[in-house]
Amino acid sequence: MELKPPNFPAILIAAASLVVVVAGMRAASTIINPFLLAVFLASLCAPPLFWLQRRGVPNGLAVVIILLGLLVAALLLMLFVGRSVNALTQQLPAYQERLGIIMGGLTAWLSSLGLDMTNVLVSDYLSPGKVMSVVYYMLFAFKGLFRNMFLVFLIVLFILIEASGFPGKLQAAFPNPEKTLGHFKAMTASVNQYMGVKAIFSLATGVLVWLFLTLIGVDFAPTWGLLAFLLNFIPNIGSIIAAVPAILLALIQLGWPSALLTMLGYLVVNITIGNFLEPRVMGRSLGLSTLVVFLSLLFWGWVLGPIGMVLSVPLTMIVKIALAANEGTRWVAVLLE
Repeated sequence: MELKPPNFPAILIAAASLVVVVAGMRAASTIINPFLLAVFLASLCAPPLFWLQRRGVPNGLAVVIILLGLLVAALLLMLFVGRSVNALTQQLPAYQERLGIIMGGLTAWLSSLGLDMTNVLVSDYLSPGKVMSVVYYMLFAFKGLFRNMFLVFLIVLFILIEASGFPGKLQAAFPNPEKTLGHFKAMTASVNQYMGVKAIFSLATGVLVWLFLTLIGVDFAPTWGLLAFLLNFIPNIGSIIAAVPAILLALIQLGWPSALLTMLGYLVVNITIGNFLEPRVMGRSLGLSTLVVFLSLLFWGWVLGPIGMVLSVPLTMIVKIALAANEGTRWVAVLLE
């Protein structure tokens, strides 16, 4: 069988088109991010919406019920994050002072062991102000996520209103509606399953972290639980990032033994949920290798920022399903498994 030579002009055109699309997405990330967030919120709201409709609730009333629930949850979350940021701001000077004392003792101990800890190293990399400002920035970043909530809710409203009639539009728009609708159903089912399971286990992670830190006596335990819940959506590194401020605060407030105990608690919670329970429920339903998940985290985070990191797995799943639907690009989808 004679092999056809690769079509290099077509490959170059496709590569150039991909670069243009990615550059455009990165430049328009401030516009794309609210839309993507709304789409995935709507995907989480669609199952309860359809459940209400099957129970005889009119479509308009069902949409209003779902949106009111989202609105109440968002307002409570905004109030909680705002109060946490304000409280942490008031305590920040005291925490900086304690951290300075701890770092001074650590520097003296390392110097007694023969390790030269120069003042430049301490002031440039281990200064209390810089360390605590990182913790404050992480909370303030989540506070800034609510700026576009009005736009997000409007998009969710229109998506939910159109959700019931969208399959009919697909059937009328495409020449082979069964095949197109099948790919669409597979895409939405995979994304809904991932987002639903991830939300449940992220909630369990946040509650366990909150209870554990409350038991130890670490300040702002509900805040660190919320941070663990939100960052657990970021694969691989989210749980590690969420643990850093709580461990640091346990060190400042309660000392080294409590900091080590806090680190151990995070390890137990994340290993139990992230390495055992969550993979058993999801199985291989993602259809993505661990390397692809990590690379997608880096890629979507670079293109879209924090929202891209949170939604990196669902976005990559959508790309994989779209590639698998075409004979010419199915080999790329196979490489992603």
